[in-house]
Parts: sequence; structure tokens; C-alpha cells
Amino acid sequence: MKLAVTYDPATEGIFQHFGKTEFFKVYDIEGDKVVNGEVCSTNGQGHGALAGVLQQLGADVLVCGGIGGGARNALEAAGIKLVGGVAGSADDAAAAFAAGTLESDPDFECHDHHHDHGDSCHHEGHTCH
Repeated sequence: MKLAVTYDPATEGIFQHFGKTEFFKVYDIEGDKVVNGEVCSTNGQGHGALAGVLQQLGADVLVCGGIGGGARNALEAAGIKLVGGVAGSADDAAAAFAAGTLESDPDFECHDHHHDHGDSCHHEGHTCH
């Protein structure tokens, strides 16, 4: 199984805005162990196009912080399982996922910037994906 995590190389943590992530760290999971991890660039892709990047990387599951509805739909259409609302170390999250102990927030949403317009998440004129 391949597990992708939105990745911030500066902190080695989970990047909290799916649509703006510049890197994924992709892990190979065998049984309940992480056997490999590799940092992959999104090559400037963003928002909805990231589901295609994840497909090209062979990801089965995505772990992220916040993510909007459009991106959730794109991941579902691509057959990629989503585990959102996760923060902290990417490596720790991957190990916890492999062990079956990763805790996520079932009410996660895009939350890396202030919401001025009700419950929808907007940034630079785009809905957060």
C-alpha cells in the first residue's frame, strides 16, 4: 500500500492546507510497518489537480490537515482514501497509520486561513480544495 502525506520539508510535518501543498511524502506500507518514505514534489500543481498527482504517485491513502469539499470529491473519484484533520510529524503519522493507531478529526476542514464569508473557505477567489 502507498500512503501519501501532505508534507512541509521545513518542519518535517504534515502541511495543513491540501490545495497549497508543494510536497507529498509517500510511504510504502507493508503489513503494519513503514518500509520506505520518499519526498515528491507536486511540480507546482495545486488544488484539484493534486488528486491526479496522487494517482500518478500510486497513492492509495492520503493523510492531510485541512481539505475542501472539491478536493475530497476528486480524491473519492480517484479511489484514494482520505484521512484528514491530522497534524504533527509526517513520519509519526505514517507509522501510526501503519500500526492502525492514527487518530484523525472526523470534522476536519480547510482551516489554515480566516473565514470571512460564512462557512465556506475562500482564498484568492478560489474555494479551498
